[in-house]
Amino acid sequence: MSDLPDCRLYLITPPGFDLAAFSDLLRAVLDAGDVACLQLRLKEVDDDTIRRAVDTLMPIAVEREVAFILNDRADLAAELGCDGVHVGRDDGTYKEARAMMGKDAIVGTTCHNSRHLAMTDAEAGADYVAFGAFYPTDTKDVTHRAEIETLDWWAQMMEVPCVAIGGITADNCAPLVQAGADFLAVIGAVWNHPDGPAAGVKAMNAAITGATGPRPH
Repeated sequence: MSDLPDCRLYLITPPGFDLAAFSDLLRAVLDAGDVACLQLRLKEVDDDTIRRAVDTLMPIAVEREVAFILNDRADLAAELGCDGVHVGRDDGTYKEARAMMGKDAIVGTTCHNSRHLAMTDAEAGADYVAFGAFYPTDTKDVTHRAEIETLDWWAQMMEVPCVAIGGITADNCAPLVQAGADFLAVIGAVWNHPDGPAAGVKAMNAAITGATGPRPH
């Protein structure tokens, strides 16, 4: 069996950054421990800013076999050859994103705490569904709160992977891992870690392992 844990880190970029400085930081962060995928999440910027960020950051991720996912913009993700796109409920539908991205790309969707939305998207072909927010977060205004029972139900009912998001840290992630989350999406737990983002990745991976134990070979 694979050495990869059952639950892995889904890293989202900070809300804003200097591209040149962030490139070097990202290399160190992705080298610090297991990261399944990197989502580029830039709000309220023009398309060329997104294009420049993808052109600079995607090769860093690809070189480390980390899937590179663009938030919201299936059109740009397809144009730029990203590994996938994450679609929020206000950013078009799964089917629209799939049509633009093609059958082989990763397309994931935001489902808040809705079992109905998650099942609909999964049955349509979504590669993952994201539930949240599980905890308070400073990254965005939380209008939807998710319940750990939703993760547990999903893990028992469905094979499509699920992502937990929203205020997740090394200190509070254990119940989510134990409930069956396949990925933990984090921002502040890594980028705002007091000892630096690389330490944040190490701390999250240690917490995931601590919650599950190493996966048997």
